[in-house]
Amino acid sequence: MATNTQFPFRLILASGSWGRKWLMEQAGYPFEVKPSNIDEPTEARLGDCRHYVGELAWLKAEAVALAEPDGLIIAADTVGWLHGKVIGKPEDEADARRIITALAGTVHELWTGVCLWLRPGDRQICWQERSLVRMKALSGAEIDAYLKTRKWEGCSGAYSIEFPHDPYLTIEDGSVSNVVGLPMESLGLALEWMRTIRGAG
Repeated sequence: MATNTQFPFRLILASGSWGRKWLMEQAGYPFEVKPSNIDEPTEARLGDCRHYVGELAWLKAEAVALAEPDGLIIAADTVGWLHGKVIGKPEDEADARRIITALAGTVHELWTGVCLWLRPGDRQICWQERSLVRMKALSGAEIDAYLKTRKWEGCSGAYSIEFPHDPYLTIEDGSVSNVVGLPMESLGLALEWMRTIRGAG
C-alpha cells in the first residue's frame, strides 16, 4: 500500500487502536499518536449507525484538535450494527461471548466514521463508510476457543479481522481496511484534498 508521504503538515492519529496504527504504517504515512480518550455512548442517539459513527469521529477529532495548534488530526470510530443496535467493544469475556453468539451465522454491517480536522483554520472533512461482514456459524466449543485467544479485547464487535485469510469472517461488501477501522482508500483521497487546500492557502 505505497503512497506519497510528503505532507505540508503533521499527521496526528487520534486513536490508540493497533489496527489503525498498522494501516497507517503499512501505507507509509509519518504520523503521531494522540488518543482522544473520550467516553463512547453504547446506543445510537438518532437510531442510525451512520450518524453514530460520524458524530463520534467528529468528537474524537475535536478533543485532540483543541490541544493542537497545528497539524491534521485523523479521527475514526468503528462499530458493528445488527438488528438496529450498536455492537461496540465488549466489557468483559461474558459480554464478548454474548456478542459473538449474536453475530455467529449472520451478515452484519460494520460502519466507520472518519473526521479530518486541519489546524490552524479548523477545516474539516467527515464521512462514513459501510462494509458487510459475514461471520460463520460457530459451535459452543469454537466460541470457547476463540474467547481464550483474547483477540476480542478492545475490539468493536468482539473481533479483529486476520490477514490474509480470516477463519471466521468474510467481507461481502466494502473494504477490508474499513473493517480494520480506517478506510484507507478514501482516506488517501481526503488527505490529497487537504494537501491541496493547505497549498492553496
